[in-house]
Formats: sequence, C-alpha cells, structure tokens
Amino acid sequence: MTWLMIVQLLVVLVALWIGARYGSLALGAISGIGLAILVFGFQLEPSTPPTDVIYIIIAAVTCAGMLQASGGMDWMIQIAEKILRKHPDRITLLAPFTTFVLTVLVGTGHVVYTLMPIICDIALKKGIRPERPCGIASIASQIGITCSPIAAAVVAFSSISADNGYHVSNIQIIMITIPACVIGILTAIAYSWHRGLDLDKDPKFQAKLADPVQKAYIYGNSATVLDKQISQESKRAVYIFLAALGVIVVISVSSMFGVNLLPSFDTVQPVAGGPESVALANGVTESAKQLAKAGVVLAGVTETVSKPLAMNVVIQITMIAAAALMIVCCKAKPKTAINGAVWQSGMVAVVAIYGIAWMANTYFDNYKPEMQAMLTDLVTAYPWTIAVAFFTVSVLINSQGAVVVSMLPLAYSLGIDGWILLGVMPSVYGYFFIPNYPSDIATVNFDRSGTTVIGKYLFNHSFMAPGMIHVVTATIAGYFIAYLCHTMGMV
Repeated sequence: MTWLMIVQLLVVLVALWIGARYGSLALGAISGIGLAILVFGFQLEPSTPPTDVIYIIIAAVTCAGMLQASGGMDWMIQIAEKILRKHPDRITLLAPFTTFVLTVLVGTGHVVYTLMPIICDIALKKGIRPERPCGIASIASQIGITCSPIAAAVVAFSSISADNGYHVSNIQIIMITIPACVIGILTAIAYSWHRGLDLDKDPKFQAKLADPVQKAYIYGNSATVLDKQISQESKRAVYIFLAALGVIVVISVSSMFGVNLLPSFDTVQPVAGGPESVALANGVTESAKQLAKAGVVLAGVTETVSKPLAMNVVIQITMIAAAALMIVCCKAKPKTAINGAVWQSGMVAVVAIYGIAWMANTYFDNYKPEMQAMLTDLVTAYPWTIAVAFFTVSVLINSQGAVVVSMLPLAYSLGIDGWILLGVMPSVYGYFFIPNYPSDIATVNFDRSGTTVIGKYLFNHSFMAPGMIHVVTATIAGYFIAYLCHTMGMV
C-alpha cells in the first residue's frame, strides 16, 4: 500500500468521521467533499453513482410514508401494543420481535419510534428494568433491514451479486438472513433477560423515586396509541401495502422455481467466449455495445437475448403504484407523508448512500488491483474475515445499504464466493457501536427510568452488549445456514 493510497484513504475516513459528527444529511453531503478531493485533487476517476439502490429507497420510502400519512402505521402499532400489553411479563422477549417484524414489513427501522415509549411504559408498570427490553428492541429494529425484501440493503445485495455472476433473489437472501437474525436476537434476549439490577434493588432508581417530582415523571404518564381511532381508510392502506409486499414475494418465489411471471424484453449483450474478449483487449467493448444499442450489431461480438424485467424495477413499480393507491383510495395526503418521520428519514438515507457509496466506490474502484494483491491471500485462507471489514465500515457509515453498495463489489473482486457473502450479511450492521444513531438516542430519551443510557465512557452504553452478541451470533449462524443451503443448491 503506497503513501498516496494511505493519504487518499484518510480523506475518505476523515470525511466519514466529520459527517458522522454532524449526522443526518451531513453524512452524505460531507462525503461529497471527500469525493471532490479524490476526483479534482488526486484525479481519481469517479465511479458510477449507486442510482439503482437510490431508486429502490425512494420508491419504498414513498410507499411507507403514504402508509404513515394514511394512519395505517398507527393501526400496525396498535396491533403491536395489544400484543405487548397482553403479555407484559414477557416484554423483554416480545418487544424486540415486535420491532423486528415491523422493520421487516416496512423496510425501514424508523417506524418504531412510536412503539419505544410504549415498551418502556409496559416494563415500568410491570416492574421490569426498561433497559432490558429497550436495548435489544432498538437493536432489533435495525436488524430487520437485512431481512426485509424491500429494504435497500437486500435489493442492493441481489443487484450487485447478479452483476458479478451470482444470481440470488431477495427472497433467497431473507431465507438466510431471517433465521440467522432470529438466532442472534434470541441470544441477545437471553443476555438481556436478567441484565442489570432489578428496579427495586437499583439504588440509583430508588433515589429517583424518593423525589416526588421524579416519581411523578416516571410513573405519572402512560404512553399508548390504543386510544387512537383507526378509520377504514387506514386499514385499507395496510391491506394495500401488504398486497404490494405479497406481489413482490410471489414474483420472487416463482422465479426461484423457474416460473417467469414478468414481461421479457430484448437486450443486447456480449457473446460469451466470442471475439468480445478481443474487443475488450483493444478497449472497444463500450463502443461495440453502443453500436449494438443503435441497431448496428457486430457479428460475433454482441447478441440479442430476451430477459425478464429486473426485480429491482418490479419493486419500484409495485411500491410507487401502492403509494398512488393509498392517495386515491385511502385519503393519504402527500404533504403529510413528506412531513412524516419515515419519509424524512428515508430521504436522509438516500443522501447518505448517494454521497458515501459514491466516494467509497471511487476510492476502491481506482485501487482494485492493489486491494486484491493485499487481501487475496487473507480472504482465500479465511473468506469469513470479510465480515470484519463489513462491520468496521458500518461503524463509520450509518446505513446498511451504503455498506453493501460500497463493499460488496470489492468483496466479489477478491474472489469470495457469493454464498459466503450472503452468509455474513448480518455483519453489515455495526452502527450501534458508536451510540449516535437516531433510534438509539430516541430510546434513551424515551426511557423515563434512566436505566437505558449512553454511558460515561461513550462505548459502555446500553446497546453495545446486545448489539455485539447479535452480530457475532447471527453472522456465524448465517454462515452455516448459507453453507447448508449452498450445498443443497438453494442459494
């Protein structure tokens, strides 16, 4: 690794560090400064922006935003609250699975903010230390991103893998990630079950109760959404959303069994094993493709084949259509959706992926041969070590989708098998490590007991232990599940 590579890598890392300090839109925007320095200062060739992933996020977030604007998300939260209040003694078990399922359904972890104060309220009323369910519930709300068929990380993994010769659908991906992450959640729950002192034995909590003002603050309020009136339009929006998910799942599952339900279109592609290799060597591949698209087909270089509609396009069309139906049939107001937390958080994610992935890809694409030379021996002997790289990058990047877009092409260029990368996919969630993510901060603020904390030394926070337990366990479980499915020809 040359000094120039190190200096340019420092530019990338400093941009990520500064962006993380400012948070929100700054993470992606400040990455633009890093990109400008790499391109204009060091004259690195910019990579292609990750537009496919961005389009997926925009479509999914627009649909989820309309669901929230219609009141449909309130109905989903109500159902979740009823389940939790029916079994308050099991709040540490049920809370994380409730937030996990909501994220899997909607494709974003930002839908759980309303549920967090309810989880805390139930725990307090039952005398359970709120840190136990709240810590793992916040972690589980982000874990679900790698398990949602419409989440950017899943769709990006499928799209990038296809570009690298490993064809795996979003349903095949979640066939691996869901059981792996459930195992990780259960392990973290086992740790959290008796975590910390019981409230009646916690001197800090008891000292707060000695103050009448503090006691009234802790026990005086009751968080609930059960008193909200849910209209038929709100329920109809949920049905539309679930139907859209069902369409995506059916199409994906049918394609796994060789049944094509999608329209096919003619596509020009290079002829495998033909003079395309000669054209590539002479640097005229792109020219040949452009001529072919213009109708000038060079014999032996390109051919016209019929290919079904890509799954990422299917998801975009389905989500946008579902959002439109909610506007027309469910009285969902676009202005309300734009002002909602889900849509705003989703747009922040778009900017983050746009800036971060573009900057990181520009660096990695310009140094692929050097990266391969440095890392090939390691990943050949221990291919699972790529999970450490995924996790490390995720600590700096508050987006699992951005980690996939930035790191997966590099991983494939190192010769790592697709099933291995799929198995270690839970490792792309590492941004709990530094407690600056909105869901973690919000959870700390929602816990009126003060047991869910950031910690005096920053890293000794309430999310570290359950987060690390989950990631390690889920990654190991995912690796072995993927191996079994690979040997059976399922992925």
